[in-house]
Amino acid sequence: MAEYFIPFITAMVISFLMTPVAKKIAVKVGAIDIPKDGRRVHNKPIPLLGGLAIYIATIIVILLYLPLNKTLASIIIGGTIIFISGIIDDMKDISAKAKLFFQILASIVLIIGNVKIDFVTNPFSKESPLIYLKGFSIPLTIIWVVGITNAFNLIDGLDGLTAGVASISSLSLLFVASQFEYNNIMIISAIVAGSCLGFLPYNFRPAKIFMGDTGALFLGFMLSAISIEGVMKSTATIAIVLPIIVLGIPIFDTTFAIFRRLLNGKSIMEADNGHLHHKLLQKGYTQKQTVFIFYLISGIFGLLAIYVAKTETRQIEFIAITLIIVAIFLVSKLGVKDKRNNNHYKKE
Repeated sequence: MAEYFIPFITAMVISFLMTPVAKKIAVKVGAIDIPKDGRRVHNKPIPLLGGLAIYIATIIVILLYLPLNKTLASIIIGGTIIFISGIIDDMKDISAKAKLFFQILASIVLIIGNVKIDFVTNPFSKESPLIYLKGFSIPLTIIWVVGITNAFNLIDGLDGLTAGVASISSLSLLFVASQFEYNNIMIISAIVAGSCLGFLPYNFRPAKIFMGDTGALFLGFMLSAISIEGVMKSTATIAIVLPIIVLGIPIFDTTFAIFRRLLNGKSIMEADNGHLHHKLLQKGYTQKQTVFIFYLISGIFGLLAIYVAKTETRQIEFIAITLIIVAIFLVSKLGVKDKRNNNHYKKE
């Protein structure tokens, strides 16, 4: 376990030490999140750019503990592109189209490094267990990477939420990848988890710094790449659903947001305060309670994915039904319109 534990601790320490530096830089360059609408739940300006510490810790430790090859280089370069777009957005706000351009560019870099979804497993056929995507491989990879990258950015609305969920997801992917003996991906997963946990003490409520788009987009990108290399390239029967289970929280929240905005006649890119964490706050939960609820759900999803990966069960229907039930439960419990003012949140 030292092979994974040492990079994990190293990333955690570097991230912890770099976060105060990132805070000073944010203040100096004016990258400050000022509460100016009903979506924000903090009531005073908070420095952004916490993702700088996460990025530096992740990249340095990857280069320290892993041999550089084409695949790893594409992950680092793609992550750097996303990181740069996040810094620009945190400092001066860029359009959704510009961010999408950076994300597609980073996805293409991954594809050049052979980090792509070449096939999906077919759990319903023993004779043809794999469905090769051929011409659909590139667009599906881009959709997955862009989708997961933005999904983590969308859930970044409470102190400690994204960092905690990302660390749980990273550790879950580590244990899932261990079933397929993808050692390098296990190390990267450990590093990402360590970087998140090193940042978390400064970001947990009351937050002294936010990770901003710099961190949320970078983490989403890294987890999308890890899920492709660590799970989707496996020929295991259940490989197609494992990343969806592990990344269930951001995937479900993003899916709900898209349908909610379409049903309300709004652009899917238009921000609102209808995310799952907003719903819990509107129902009277405190920020800490809401964050811990998400940690719990994310942890349950992670354990389910690890269990399924170990058993390699073909009972895909059970997994699908379980996820649907969870999704319906969340929608029914959190999606009901609250009678109180949507901008009122319980204080801690």
